Amino acid sequence: MLGLSSLWGVLGFALAGFVVWFHRDPDRAPNGPGVVTPADGKVSVIREEDDGRIRVGVFMNVHNVHVNRAPLDGTVEDVTHEPGGHRPAFDKESEHNERVRIETGEWTLVLIAGAFARRIHPYVAAGDELARGDRLGHISFGSRVDLVLPEQYDRDDVTVESGEKVQAGETVLARRTGYDEDEVGSSGVGETALADAE
Repeated sequence: MLGLSSLWGVLGFALAGFVVWFHRDPDRAPNGPGVVTPADGKVSVIREEDDGRIRVGVFMNVHNVHVNRAPLDGTVEDVTHEPGGHRPAFDKESEHNERVRIETGEWTLVLIAGAFARRIHPYVAAGDELARGDRLGHISFGSRVDLVLPEQYDRDDVTVESGEKVQAGETVLARRTGYDEDEVGSSGVGETALADAE
């Protein structure tokens, strides 16, 4: 039989293995042009905000990859930490949870802590240049990420449905009508172009 110290050693090794697995960070490439999903998980929110912009939320379960990615190219204008509660990220009350808001001139990303997620780790700061698919942060142990799309997008441009499983930096979340696929550079991630809708 294992002694008490050996048992604690096995448990410690298993816990360390879980933490390493949880913080895995696989390479990703977009499945075509458009706005890529900023988080792994399941689409939990699609709604129009008061200002007419479209918000899409993705709930990350404990088994999902928790590295978050830039949905489009952009320049970070502000990164703001907002203290709050730690309700389950799928709960309606999670609107009052702790969060980090990443603002660019075109889109906004909100990293929301969940019941077990007590640490939000943004990798970016004001002035940083982001390319589509770039890593920009992670949240530890269950959470949600909301993307507020640029004002040019409407509900018809959203290509995912509520309840759909998505992968960060890979699944195309929205594609604007009039998007010219030929304008996307050969490098894939980091090259994004919107055709004029005029």
